[in-house]
Amino acid sequence: MDKYFVDLHVHIGRSSSGKEIKKATANNLTFENIAHDSLRKGINIIGVVDCISPYVLEDIDEMIDRKELYEQPEGGFKYREKQCIIPGAEIETHERHGCSAHSLCFFSTLKQIKAFSAEMSKHMKNIRHSSLMSRLTGQELFDIVDDMGGFLIPAHAFTPHKSFYGNCCSSLHEIFDDKSFAKIFTVELGLSADTAMASHLSELDGKTFISNSDAHSLPKMGREYNIFEMMDANFNEVLMALRNQDGRRIAANYGLNPLLGKYHRTFCDVCEKVVEGTPPVLKCPVSDRHAVVVGVRDRLELIRDRDLPQMDSRPPYIYQVPLEFLPKVGPKTIDRLVDRFGSEMKVLHDVSFEELSEVVKDDIARNIVLAREGKIGIEVGGGGVYGKIEI
Repeated sequence: MDKYFVDLHVHIGRSSSGKEIKKATANNLTFENIAHDSLRKGINIIGVVDCISPYVLEDIDEMIDRKELYEQPEGGFKYREKQCIIPGAEIETHERHGCSAHSLCFFSTLKQIKAFSAEMSKHMKNIRHSSLMSRLTGQELFDIVDDMGGFLIPAHAFTPHKSFYGNCCSSLHEIFDDKSFAKIFTVELGLSADTAMASHLSELDGKTFISNSDAHSLPKMGREYNIFEMMDANFNEVLMALRNQDGRRIAANYGLNPLLGKYHRTFCDVCEKVVEGTPPVLKCPVSDRHAVVVGVRDRLELIRDRDLPQMDSRPPYIYQVPLEFLPKVGPKTIDRLVDRFGSEMKVLHDVSFEELSEVVKDDIARNIVLAREGKIGIEVGGGGVYGKIEI
């Protein structure tokens, strides 16, 4: 088995012609730029989750015509013989009691993703304007994806906005019937949760966890990722790894310490600060009238059915601080490091302090190593504001 760096949640901001694909994303976040820059990041397999946009499908067709992209027999696209891209979509569904949640839907072939685009256009107001918002429930979306040969992953499953556990339900059984629940074999943790937190829910036993970037800009790709052990980089191998089949597996999850996540603890919108206290914190101590955003840690305290997490069969969740989070590390510094060592993954995982010091100042090199070893302080995040590194 070989090891692959995998990030299955990257958005597209614009088409190559400049058409807006997703709001609040970078203008240079195109399908082609994602493929190109993920090589620089050191990510081997990318899941692109806005591929049902007709404008994106046009870009894919053009790249295939230019022979820069081709379909693999085992599923997924190969970019310039180096990068594997899994086509998918992030879809928002709405439940009958008024909440909404996001799911990631992936498909093997161009024919399948085009057919899914055509089907979803029946359940969206205008798929060219927005390929996210649907009129479906989670169960209805699952049925469509399953019937068309794809697979569905609940996205950022614990965040307070647009997630199943975060604002829709205490159990996925409230959303999906038993047959569908059994076919959901993976859950995306999100930036404010980790394996230990999610393993307080017994219903998730047997389901794999993945950590993805949910990137809305090129630099954010790979801020969370996974190491898969597989025979090759293609759709079928990814599917087997997510299912723990035939020796394929997720060897490790790499992600932010949940304290750095934007929604880890409850945040008061009026006081504009994290509300301290033993979880669950559900209101601001200053006034019950203050609006708060309930944190992931606090929400899990409400819905968990275990006092201690059960993680014996799970891969390690390793706290990884992206280079851009570290003090004094800007784009130019990252460029120098990547030019010298080949990729950000190489810098984050392998390069020694002595080698780093040949390219950057000693304090920066030291911080990279301390972050790798988990020896840094963190100011907790919440309410849409990231936590901060304290050196």
